[in-house]
Amino acid sequence: MTEQLDIDHLRQWIGRSTEATDVVTAQLVKGLRATLFQDVGEPKSGDAAPFTVHWCLAQPVFPMSMLGPDGHPTRGGFLPPVPLPRRMWAGGEIEFLQPLHVGDESTRTSRIADVTVKTGSTGTLCFVAVEHSISSPRGTAIRERQDIVYREMTTTPTAPAKAPPPPPKAQHRETHVSDPVLLFRYSALTFNGHRIHYDRDYVTKVEGYPGLVFHGPLQAALIIEMAAKLRGGRAPKKFSYRGLQPLFEGSEFSINANETEAGMELWTANAEGQPTMKGTAVW
Repeated sequence: MTEQLDIDHLRQWIGRSTEATDVVTAQLVKGLRATLFQDVGEPKSGDAAPFTVHWCLAQPVFPMSMLGPDGHPTRGGFLPPVPLPRRMWAGGEIEFLQPLHVGDESTRTSRIADVTVKTGSTGTLCFVAVEHSISSPRGTAIRERQDIVYREMTTTPTAPAKAPPPPPKAQHRETHVSDPVLLFRYSALTFNGHRIHYDRDYVTKVEGYPGLVFHGPLQAALIIEMAAKLRGGRAPKKFSYRGLQPLFEGSEFSINANETEAGMELWTANAEGQPTMKGTAVW
C-alpha cells in the first residue's frame, strides 16, 4: 500500500539546490561514443564530447544500504520523497550554449523548480521539475529542465489498447537493436541503478513490463546526436522532448527526423514504427 501523497509537504522541496563537479575524461567519451553508435576513436584533451555527456557526470553515489528495492536511492534528500513507487524520466528541455570538451572540469548546479500532481489513466502522477546549469572553464555550457514522473504500481490489467495510428514517415532514419548490453552500458556510464534497465526478473515480475526498459535519456541522446549530424555537427540551440510510451529490449528500434520550417522534428520508434519519444530541435 502506497502511503498518502501530501503535495503541500512535497512542495516544500521547491527551491532546494545542490552542486556537483566532475571531469570529462577521454575514457568516458570513448564509452559514450560507443554506446551512441559513433566512431570511438582516441579522444584527446580539447576534443568535443557527445552533446549529452553531462548526463554521465557527477552522478549521485550512495552506499548499497541506502538503495530502495527498485535500485534507486531511498526517497528524500535533494529530490522530494514522493511515495509513488514507479519513477521515470518523462522529458524536458535543453539549451546548448557550447560543447563540453575532454579535460574540462564541469560543475552542475541543480534546483527543484516545481512539484505537481495530476491524475492519468494509470492513476496518480507526481511530476518533479528540476532545473540544471552545467558550466565548464569557458562559462555556462548547458541549461536544462528535466521532468521526472512518479506513478502508482498498477496491479489490474489495462484495457485493450486502441489500434495505433499509421506510423509517421521519416525523411531521415537509422535503425539499431535495443540489445541488453546497450542498456547495461548506458546504466554503467550514468551510474544508474534503476532495476528496470537490467534486472529482467524485477522488471517483469514486480513492475509488470514485458522486458527491460530502454532509458529515456539514451533515446533523447540518440535523437540529439542525429539532429546535430544532419546539421553538420552543430547541436540545436534548444531541444525539447517527452516520452510517449516505453521502448523495450530485444527488438529493432529507429531514430527518425523530419525537417520543418522551424527546425527539426525527431523521434525514436519501436519495431512497429510507433513513436516512443518525440523531440523538437531549433537552431
